[in-house]
Amino acid sequence: MSTWIAVGVTALGCYGVKLLGLSVPAGFLERPVVRRLAALLPIALLAALTALQAFGDGRALVLDARAAGLAAAGVALLLRAPFLLVVAVAVVVTGGLRAVTG
Repeated sequence: MSTWIAVGVTALGCYGVKLLGLSVPAGFLERPVVRRLAALLPIALLAALTALQAFGDGRALVLDARAAGLAAAGVALLLRAPFLLVVAVAVVVTGGLRAVTG
């Protein structure tokens, strides 16, 4: 029963946030600072999630095969590789290191 209560509260919260977003005046959204922040916010959130998944292990920070895969993907991006190749490089490096280190 508590799961359905949580689902209901979450649904109402999402609806409330959506309604709040629709009530913001258009003039406010046209400001250059707001437009710049709106463009950069998804990038910052994605970077934070990537860092958490690459370096986090519960409550500790770790450097393992995931970090090496992320570094290899960064090098592939610097070399302007296509997106699928970047993902493949990260997978191969991470998987290779995990296979070697056991």
